[in-house]
Amino acid sequence: MRRAKLPMFLTALTAVFAGVFLGSAAAQAAPAAKSGCTTDAKLVPSCGVLWGGAAGGFTSKPRDLEHRDWEKLSGRTATIFHTYHKGDEVFPTKAEIAMTQDPAAPRVLMLNWKIAYKSTWAAVAAGRQDARIDAFATRIKAYDKKVFLVLNHEPENDVIAKKNSGMQARDFAAMYRHTIQRLRAQGADNVVNVLAYMGNEKWMAQSWWADLYPGDDVIDWIGLDSYVSVEKGYYHQGLFADLLDRKPKNGLGFYDWAVTKHASKPLMIAEWGGYHRIGKTTDKTAVYQSVLPELAKRPAIKAIVHFDTKHDDQGNRDISIDSTRASLAAFRKLAANPIFNVKIG
Repeated sequence: MRRAKLPMFLTALTAVFAGVFLGSAAAQAAPAAKSGCTTDAKLVPSCGVLWGGAAGGFTSKPRDLEHRDWEKLSGRTATIFHTYHKGDEVFPTKAEIAMTQDPAAPRVLMLNWKIAYKSTWAAVAAGRQDARIDAFATRIKAYDKKVFLVLNHEPENDVIAKKNSGMQARDFAAMYRHTIQRLRAQGADNVVNVLAYMGNEKWMAQSWWADLYPGDDVIDWIGLDSYVSVEKGYYHQGLFADLLDRKPKNGLGFYDWAVTKHASKPLMIAEWGGYHRIGKTTDKTAVYQSVLPELAKRPAIKAIVHFDTKHDDQGNRDISIDSTRASLAAFRKLAANPIFNVKIG
């Protein structure tokens, strides 16, 4: 989860009245739940939506313990357990593996890896980090369970649009292709990869944005990391639809872009949440109540993964589900919906 510098607009106002209205709308527009939903070889559910979480962000606390605590708080096992790694770190870790061995709470790992850490995308594409790829391939084959793998999430924010920087958009695409093709050649067929964008209209308007995509043949899922403010008038204030539909001038919104340009790919909201500034506590109920109606209208979305933290990377945004009692109650109601009853196949 990262963001650009934000403008400072209005002070916080509550969303109580919107929450009441949307509560009624959500009850009417929630997608119908089905029984017996399971995942296929690419972890795509036959029905329903995979539910996931990433907790304890920007703290030194163990992610597995934070995840379990967040599950208790939210009232549901987060089937997708999202963790973050870089460079030569050895993962999946023992703690991460243990999280997927609990028969009472089945989970699947989503491993986020900045493979080019202290290197460049171009260097990875040229084979100069093949030892990293091969070491991971050996470990993940030995793990022998399906995993989601996100390579360098939110790449837009890392692009250096200068010749020979090694970090141009096309270098990212080349890095991604090389890594996935090498993993496949090593027999790591339990890896299901996710290309996770920021989906910010600023980046989608860049001339190089389309160059990031490495090709349908090496992509399993398209992901989106996106957030909304609950403070009226503040940067990116809105509901769940707003985090899906940000678009450049005269361009498609992210969801429409994905289903139009890459219709065969399932879509994952790989990070999402509602935020308010620290010290500007505002109810998040309206955001949480808007999720189910949007899932009903957007069948390409097959997974949503909430990112939970009391403070973001800049230290001033609260993306937690329990910043107010009403917010937590609304989130628990969302989490309890049977649409998220998906069994890992």
